[in-house]
Amino acid sequence: MTTIAPTGAQHTVEAGGLRAVVTEVGAGLRSLTHDGRPLILDYPEDSLPVGSAGLPLLPWPNRVQDGRYTFDGQERQLALTEPKYGNAAHGFTRSLPWQVVGRDEHSIRLGLRLFPQIGYPHILDLAIGYALGDAGLEVEVTAENAGGTAAPYGFGAHPYLTVGGPVDDAVLELPAGRWLAVDERKIPVGGQDVDDTAYDFRSPRPIGALALDTPFTGLTRGADGLVRVRLTAGDGGRGVELWAAEGIGWLQVYTGDTLAESHRRAGLAVEPMSCPPNAFRTGEDVVRLAPGERAVHRWGIRPI
Repeated sequence: MTTIAPTGAQHTVEAGGLRAVVTEVGAGLRSLTHDGRPLILDYPEDSLPVGSAGLPLLPWPNRVQDGRYTFDGQERQLALTEPKYGNAAHGFTRSLPWQVVGRDEHSIRLGLRLFPQIGYPHILDLAIGYALGDAGLEVEVTAENAGGTAAPYGFGAHPYLTVGGPVDDAVLELPAGRWLAVDERKIPVGGQDVDDTAYDFRSPRPIGALALDTPFTGLTRGADGLVRVRLTAGDGGRGVELWAAEGIGWLQVYTGDTLAESHRRAGLAVEPMSCPPNAFRTGEDVVRLAPGERAVHRWGIRPI
């Protein structure tokens, strides 16, 4: 009898000491290692991802308050997939099977046609490419509106970076000038500058006991247009960097305090997002895809 993994087929790509495992279900990044060292928190093949680990979040990241939003004058109600808080969370594609549409030894590309869902009467052709090279892992996410009406769209991803120990002992460098406070339902209630707050990681410093489930913006980019977040071990001996290209103006950072004990504060979720939490409701940074229009977002991870 053949045993089927909860996340479906497992696709492995390798290059230059890097090894990535990508899942059929959700097109998630289950594992990423460099010379055997984990760069992200992984999970066993016979398990589901803990805390959405490694999953793309489409066609919106994070939460929509009450699952209700208005688009082009139409009031819509999404299914409440986060019943504890009464929100719609992390889009539709985390539990859907994706098809391999291209691959070689060093890269793989998966595709999914997302048909209309409750509260989202649109058709999107989605594709995610994972490629390994000298610069580490590069991820490219594309969405094309295959339907006949304009569609709201947002992108997010949910990797948990790790340096092999608790996040309390790790050093974080996060070039973000603003953060959003959230209420008990994880919905933003206001933003402020990071100056003179516990959320200022523009200069590297230990995370310590700080609990984060926090959206950041006001990102500082390099000359190449990339924003870079670095997590390093307290002794400076190893680290991992997440980068995000233009079009990704938000980073949700989560220390995993509400996860199962085996994963609690074991890794730091650094989630590149094209829009903030509750964006479908507020309209902030939501991409409007006209019929036939495409959106492309790029991010990646490399070892330090």
